[in-house]
Amino acid sequence: PDKAEDCNRTWHFNVTEIKDLMSDMRHYWPDVLHSSLNRTQFWKHEWDKHGTCAATLEVLNSQKKYFGKALELYQHVDLNGCLLKAGIKPSSSYYKMTAIKEAFTDFYGVTPKIQCLPPEEGEKAQTIGQIEFCFTKELQLINCTAPKGESSPMQAHLKLGTEELSVCSDNLPTYYPSEVQ
Repeated sequence: PDKAEDCNRTWHFNVTEIKDLMSDMRHYWPDVLHSSLNRTQFWKHEWDKHGTCAATLEVLNSQKKYFGKALELYQHVDLNGCLLKAGIKPSSSYYKMTAIKEAFTDFYGVTPKIQCLPPEEGEKAQTIGQIEFCFTKELQLINCTAPKGESSPMQAHLKLGTEELSVCSDNLPTYYPSEVQ
């Protein structure tokens, strides 16, 4: 969630509240755009933009609950397992974005939002930077699309540092990195 009217922007991120989640956070919620071992800036961004809004729900009403539930949902969704079943694995190979989207839609029955880093100069392939699944307030999977008449979250851009993630192109070869650079 990032609807400003439901957010408490005065509730500042405090990394000590999630200290017992740090190992899992570093492993399962890495910052793919910045190689620093201190990834608290990325998590601060996630809390400020999304967590302070999600906290209106009792199941997510603290930093520990918000990040803990996100990690739990990540394990439940198992993106890598889904893609492996479709023959798509982290490697130096390139895949078609349509095949990646199809794997998710076939497996989960919903469409996620997939964002990529554009090809670097002289390169032809985009790199997956973020795969976002959407949930109802009851934490059930739903399509990551907006109802007609609303601006589509599928067109969102995320700028962190000097790199920019944007919705992946269906027409470019796609690199699924094996590890955070």
